[in-house]
Amino acid sequence: MENQPAVFDPRAGNHSIELKLKDVTQLFNSLDPSPFDSKDLDHDAEEFIISWARELDSKGPLHLRLHIENAITAPWTPLTVQESVRHYFAYRASMNRLELRQLFKSGRITLMIAISFLAICLFLTRLLETQTLNTHISKLVSESLTIIGWVAMWRPMQIYLYDWWPIQRRGVLLNRLSHIKVDIKSTA
Repeated sequence: MENQPAVFDPRAGNHSIELKLKDVTQLFNSLDPSPFDSKDLDHDAEEFIISWARELDSKGPLHLRLHIENAITAPWTPLTVQESVRHYFAYRASMNRLELRQLFKSGRITLMIAISFLAICLFLTRLLETQTLNTHISKLVSESLTIIGWVAMWRPMQIYLYDWWPIQRRGVLLNRLSHIKVDIKSTA
């Protein structure tokens, strides 16, 4: 890990995200009362950085180039800006991991409920088949119970087959952004 971010690195190439600001404080949420090194990023700045990072090559280090019109003033330094950006994305990555764990927990609970419900439906189906005559109504109820039981499996299967991918992908991106190099070019 570097001790001091570079002022401007033109070699950052195709892994760079460029952002033009009047003042470095525009990068951060002005309503956040946290100390300057723990401030949240401004929502628009965060979305801009994340959307550009998605479009960049998924290999190699990311660079955030800040073109700032006004000079950086205390308590901000290039190092504190870089650390604040990294800290924010590390925090977001940890929140993303929590969201993924909660999704899998929800998946486990819904899977247990769905399997239990499916077992009950299949048991009732077999009970109907053995206890009643093979009438059209008993066949209709029997088939309906089987279908309803399998439909109950929809949500857990959706969670385990599809819903976790986007959250995992976002987590990988946020983790990459938590190691972003911030280059600052001040025009003042």
